[in-house]
Amino acid sequence: MRLGVTAILSAALLTLGAAPPGAASGPASGGGPGPLPARMADTGGGSQLITAQAERTDSTTGTVTWWDLRDGQWVAAGSAQARFGAKGLTEGGSRQQGTNTTPTGLYDLPFAFGIEPPPDGTATPYRPVRETSWWCQDNDSRSYNRWTEPRPADCRATESEHLVTYAAQYAHALVIGFNYDRPVRGRGAGIFLHVNGEGATAGCVSVPHEAMRRILTWAHPDRAPHIAIGTESGETALTRY
Repeated sequence: MRLGVTAILSAALLTLGAAPPGAASGPASGGGPGPLPARMADTGGGSQLITAQAERTDSTTGTVTWWDLRDGQWVAAGSAQARFGAKGLTEGGSRQQGTNTTPTGLYDLPFAFGIEPPPDGTATPYRPVRETSWWCQDNDSRSYNRWTEPRPADCRATESEHLVTYAAQYAHALVIGFNYDRPVRGRGAGIFLHVNGEGATAGCVSVPHEAMRRILTWAHPDRAPHIAIGTESGETALTRY
């Protein structure tokens, strides 16, 4: 009976965006002892990390957890149920645009944006979404995989996202630095951590609205937060990144 109560409590806390019992010091998801970041090959060098973990590459749901490095120990600051691409996850280095897959790997978080104002306490640079705000996904454009305002003439509207039209998803979002610094044409554009829509994503990672707000007030650029996306095991396991 005690086990049943614990399981129910843990599930409820995940939904609300709180850290499950034992997350700071007990076994973490992905197998093996110790918190998940401590078992990863790289965490980006900062003192904050978001992990987005799915069970398998064909999964469309999983868990996002945000972690703090305190006195040399990784401690879970919060956790929430997550959604991934409608076609699951795939290795970021070989991903192809338009496949509805979420790229695995370790990425920085260049900036945040949103249709709604940033939550009080947000330290990450935050761009307000306006009617003229677009994310260019046109492989033939010089603005490929970039925020544009307004949309440039060489970036086709049919190959881009008019951000203001995604009222639920882009209420708040963090840009995931996948294919961002030196964009490779055809690999993919516009990969974000954003608020849930109606179902699986087109390749982004999404969480409930309140969890996204909590992440924005938690993240601080001085602590170099990164996001690691992967699976529990196999070639795309989080521990490989």
